Amino acid sequence: MMDIALITRGQMYRYYLHQVVVGDGRRPARKPLRNAQKEAGVPAGRWMGRGLPALGLAAAGEATEAQLRSLFGEGRHPHADQLEAGQLTVGETPAAARRAGALGRQPKVTGVDLVFRPQPTLNLLWALGDDETRKAIEDAHERAITTVLAWIEDNAAVIRYGAGGIHRTRPAHGLVAARFRHYEARSGMPLLHDHLLLSVKAQRLDGAWGSVHTEALYENVVAASALYNEMVMAEACEALGLASEPRTVTVGRRPVMEVAGVPHELIGWTSRRSEQIAACLAELEREYVTATDDDGNLKFAPEVSERARAKLNRIAARKARPAKPQPRSLEQLRDDWRAGARAFLAAGAHLIDTLLERAHAAATAIWARVAGVVDVGLAAVAVTATVFVMNGSGHFHRRHLLAEARRHLALVQRGRRRETGLDERIVVAALAAHCTDITQARTTRGQEPGYRLYTARWAPTTPPPSPASAAVPVRNRKPAADPATPFLPLEPGEWDIPRVPLRHDRAVITARVLTAQLRTARRTGHPLYGAAAHQPTAPQQLLLFAQEQPPRAARPTVNLVALRTDLEALELTAEQVSHLGRVGERLTALRKDARQRAHEAAGGGRPSAQEALGAHRQDEQHAHCQPPPEPGRGPGTPA
Repeated sequence: MMDIALITRGQMYRYYLHQVVVGDGRRPARKPLRNAQKEAGVPAGRWMGRGLPALGLAAAGEATEAQLRSLFGEGRHPHADQLEAGQLTVGETPAAARRAGALGRQPKVTGVDLVFRPQPTLNLLWALGDDETRKAIEDAHERAITTVLAWIEDNAAVIRYGAGGIHRTRPAHGLVAARFRHYEARSGMPLLHDHLLLSVKAQRLDGAWGSVHTEALYENVVAASALYNEMVMAEACEALGLASEPRTVTVGRRPVMEVAGVPHELIGWTSRRSEQIAACLAELEREYVTATDDDGNLKFAPEVSERARAKLNRIAARKARPAKPQPRSLEQLRDDWRAGARAFLAAGAHLIDTLLERAHAAATAIWARVAGVVDVGLAAVAVTATVFVMNGSGHFHRRHLLAEARRHLALVQRGRRRETGLDERIVVAALAAHCTDITQARTTRGQEPGYRLYTARWAPTTPPPSPASAAVPVRNRKPAADPATPFLPLEPGEWDIPRVPLRHDRAVITARVLTAQLRTARRTGHPLYGAAAHQPTAPQQLLLFAQEQPPRAARPTVNLVALRTDLEALELTAEQVSHLGRVGERLTALRKDARQRAHEAAGGGRPSAQEALGAHRQDEQHAHCQPPPEPGRGPGTPA
């Protein structure tokens, strides 16, 4: 995945030049940078990016301390000291000499820190495998970073200039970045990751220097992270002959693509810091929902939303951050990691020597049953449905579709390299066939394609209210009386923290339903959407939760739009909710029933074996591989 953080002038001196560039350790005062890097066991930083020639830097050249201080500490030319000295020798004034090393205005934010780290199972193979495996994963990691940086240069980086930043342009010659390799986490566990210090200084088309708008980088960070996750897994799998599989980390959230065949129990060995963060997060959540002011009113909210949980998780990560262990060489680290993994597995220690063989066997089984062709139409409707549900308002931008398209490709490709531009084709198909433009642009930026607002075609087309006219409901934040109050305080873990239900389960259901309906529309020749309205054609209400097989007119139905809300909005009975655990089986039966009815309507008998096999391979490829909920638990119900 990829994380992002701003780099300011003061932070560059206080933190990056003393810790990040030397493997997150503590660099002693007055110690030369290269000597500190050798003692820490990390390689020197390297320059990358298409904008290097404009600054007189060489690709893969070593990033020196003087260059880093000048570019990221002051926002000036990396050779500003040399340029200034040259101007002074020819008789220029100090002010003119200093202007020779300037890159436009001196900004407060000099860059962004992009942290790239591959999936945990790739990290395990890198740490516990042989040298050939380690080198292949490192090469895949570097190629994925290069791909993401090129995409940022072409699609995300924007220079604003003019009054109020009214003019926007892409960097004429690309961007400049310094990459620093780290090998371990603060817990001492294996964690291959790179810090990419990306400078905001770039040239416009007219040759003037400007600063990249960091807000635009933040807006596209999810799409960039999805691209990195997809590319590093595909590159590593292609190089080593592996395949990927989905792993559910948190029930109700998106699965993470991991290398198939690598025991997930080993991930627990590397997640010591995750356990510490989770414990700290639980304490913060408990304080969040119980903190009151002097009047007895809640300070924050009666439940933890997804956004609040993300912020609390960042706070917990900072609070639980340990000191960096003593520096060790990569060879010593790998020996210690192998010994630690063997001790963790105990009786299963022999698995350490056969990780790659197990992964090869799993890949062979996966490639035998997964098709290698992606249906753009089916992918487009699944991506639209997922984005529509995951965005609580039902409104989204193009970048949301792009990020979800890359996640979808990573899921269905299972480690294969995809065709170049396939993610963009899926987005174009989704916008053309399944989205409605509801933009009410009031600024020049709002009229740009990347900032236009969309909703799904099956949703009401009423545009979102403006912030000024929207009525803000008044929420009573005073907690309800608790009959257990006389017996408080309770010990940790003795009561549940109220959380807003997660949306991914409902997104999976919606995507499967619409995918099945699109297949039916293709077979029958009927349009998926009616011409008079933005609702799906008949049947508009999808049959999901029938317990038995009552007459068709009496079957309970579920509205697609309601899938974006809480379970109560679905208006289900208790019996229907109790059968949500078998929704996967019902969806399979729904697809078979729709194919049978379509075949009968066309005047044929039962589908042939070849048709059934083709439909099965499509289902195998395009269905989201999310495990069904536990019995008695429905989509969106908190774990």
